[in-house]
Amino acid sequence: PRLLSQFFFADERVTRVVAEINGLDAELDPQQYLVLLNQLHLSQAHLLSVLERIMEECIPTQRHSRDYLVKFPEELLVDNLGNHMLFAAECLLAGTFLEVEEADGAHLRPQARNLLCSLELVRTVLREQSLSQPGSYPEPVQAVLVQFDQLFAEFELSYVSSLVAVKSPEEIYRQQEIIVLFCETVERALRLGYLTQEMIDGYEPLLMFTIPRLAIISGLLIYPDGPLSLERSPEQMSRVFSPFYNLLKKIRDLLRVLSVEELCLLERSLCTAE
Repeated sequence: PRLLSQFFFADERVTRVVAEINGLDAELDPQQYLVLLNQLHLSQAHLLSVLERIMEECIPTQRHSRDYLVKFPEELLVDNLGNHMLFAAECLLAGTFLEVEEADGAHLRPQARNLLCSLELVRTVLREQSLSQPGSYPEPVQAVLVQFDQLFAEFELSYVSSLVAVKSPEEIYRQQEIIVLFCETVERALRLGYLTQEMIDGYEPLLMFTIPRLAIISGLLIYPDGPLSLERSPEQMSRVFSPFYNLLKKIRDLLRVLSVEELCLLERSLCTAE
């Protein structure tokens, strides 16, 4: 049950698979080579997961901040992101630029080298610790883990930033504004009887259409200083709405001529129309 013992066997598995790959002629047996590569991928993922749990147990208050993850596109936030970063570092160190431009790869290579050297040091130190005192983490072990955690986070941010346009602090703030707008829209819709709590608790599919429709009206009329403020330029709006800037202006102009009763009727119809 000890994490260091689990790490020892996970590390043994990675070492064994790497040895098998190094002793295989990929051209003579490409099928077996692919099988071993898949095994390496799985064994490295398991090794990293155990290492993550060790760091949470050993250095929970010294972990490098991962706040930058909110800048990443959602499609990149997957469970195996860490393993993908490790594979990317290995490719960069080998001079292979699979996903990045050559110039970016050359810039990232020193970081990749530092990260992989740090990982090798972590593996050595933890193996020795698991064989001597598997139930403790002395200060030298903690220091090695802190360094690895920092290098991993720095490489992850740099590598992903070279792949995609990460969200700026301004864009993150605009997204938070949209979240607030949607929350206030739901609260207002419940108060006016457009929606019921039962619909929300039951994840009524119609809400996926109803709430955004009501949010557009709320953002244009009820909360004009929010994320749908047309006093801003399109460049200052969230990328969710900026492509529809001119259309939103037309909708706002039409909404302004409606009476209170007509607006209420429109909102009710938006809660039922498909």
